[in-house]
Amino acid sequence: MAASVLTKESGSQDHGRRRNDVGLDTLGITQASGVYWNLSTPELYEEIARRGEAIFSDHGALIVDTGEHTGRAAKDKAIVRDENSDDKVFWGEVNKEFTTEKFNALRDRMMAHTAGRDLFVQDTFAGADKRYQLPIRVVTELAWHSLFARTMFIDGGREVGNHVPEFTIVNIPSFKADPERDGTRAQTFILMDFTQRLVLIGGTSYAGETKKSVFTILNYLLPQRGVMSMHCSANVGDAGDVAIFFGLSGTGKTTLSADPERQLIGDDEHGWSDDGVFNFEGGCYAKVIRLSPEAEPDIYRTTRMFGTVLENVVYDEETRALDLDDAAKTENTRAAYPLTSIPNIVPEGHAGHPQNIIMLTADAFGVLPPVARLTPEQAMYHFLSGYTAKIAGTERGVTEPEATFSTCFGAPFMVLHPGTYAKLLGEKLKEHKANCWLVNTGWSGGPYGEGQRMKIKYTRAMIRAILNGSLAEVETQPDPIFGVGVPVSCPEVPAEVLSPRNTWKDPEAYDRKAKELAGRFNQNFTKYADGVSPEVRAVAPKAD
Repeated sequence: MAASVLTKESGSQDHGRRRNDVGLDTLGITQASGVYWNLSTPELYEEIARRGEAIFSDHGALIVDTGEHTGRAAKDKAIVRDENSDDKVFWGEVNKEFTTEKFNALRDRMMAHTAGRDLFVQDTFAGADKRYQLPIRVVTELAWHSLFARTMFIDGGREVGNHVPEFTIVNIPSFKADPERDGTRAQTFILMDFTQRLVLIGGTSYAGETKKSVFTILNYLLPQRGVMSMHCSANVGDAGDVAIFFGLSGTGKTTLSADPERQLIGDDEHGWSDDGVFNFEGGCYAKVIRLSPEAEPDIYRTTRMFGTVLENVVYDEETRALDLDDAAKTENTRAAYPLTSIPNIVPEGHAGHPQNIIMLTADAFGVLPPVARLTPEQAMYHFLSGYTAKIAGTERGVTEPEATFSTCFGAPFMVLHPGTYAKLLGEKLKEHKANCWLVNTGWSGGPYGEGQRMKIKYTRAMIRAILNGSLAEVETQPDPIFGVGVPVSCPEVPAEVLSPRNTWKDPEAYDRKAKELAGRFNQNFTKYADGVSPEVRAVAPKAD
């Protein structure tokens, strides 16, 4: 089928079907040259090729170059502060405020900028649980951005023409802000107005801005309805036992949640409602730098599939073969692909309540136990902390382990006070009697440079023992500094590995380093202390 284009003059047909009742004129878009509504993946391929937006790899995946921005422009995101958002948003360094007047003025200029341009629209949903599904509309000037949106979000099987978006995202990379005039930090901007239910993105071609804008919206809306929004992966066993994996980059979240004996619910964003856990997305957005068929066979296969969008991946100019090991453009090379591209998934995108919640950290200081059981209060504390550590050489200027804290394991996307998310976690842990675990995939026997990275076979053994329920039956002893419950034994793991102090050649050096890290935890936690209960504050590690 030829791609169907809607122009101002061409009437109301979209693939021979009725045009959506809510049109772009409600946004002030009235002079676009053509508007392509809900094109399929093959049709978008045709448009992408015709416009020269990408090249095709030797196996049919799309390869795109996002230009200057190869990652999120976190400092350029802001939220309109008005009477509706004023007392809800946790304003500060992450959630910067923007005025309604400035937003409206920039919006009007941005919509005028679309005159004479082709636009692409995808009407879709976020959230696999229909009780909490958010109808969204994504308007883009790049055909490949439209394919990205079609891939990442959920097709709800709606009747075309009946889709009424509750939020609209307009992404026009060619439109750049004037900071002096518009009040933005730079020419790039990601601006959200929760009252107008509108997101404006300009000055960047990095597609992840669209994905994370939707996640930010859900983090604002769902907790107000009693649903916990989570930056995590989730899977389920044959017995219906659900597990959630929290963790920042480099902690092993993707690797450990991809279990051939369990079905994947989703790899990145989920909600926890009164009915259970559900995926927010219909696709995956995986890092592919140095991806190998041996370590990540399922994700590797997607890089060789029709329909996959590869961002900033290096390739051979002649053969179009990919070189996933080459970071010449960025370490943040990405693949966007439908969840259905990988085997062993939960097709409906939702399952029951979790039996186990696993918080992953890669402690480069080498002092946290490799596995520990957390009380609900400790779970809330560590969830708010969102700790991991950067190691020397991972970033310019990092010469020794550096503590990193990301609230709720997703600070850039958490709109409400962090205590809101932690309170929901604590309530759901208690209501559903879920076990919570802290798993350290980092260093043992000393800090980075002295000790060794925890063996993956030991970590996998700990995860197996957690998921099959055997570790919950094991006696625990409180860590003297962090207070968490350390199991005295774990199948297939040497007993001495479980106690980090015993793995250090100099126990007193361990004590000093552990107290140093405890002090960093406590210093970081002062940002949230006023918004949590005394019981949560009481489980802070002992730095003295």
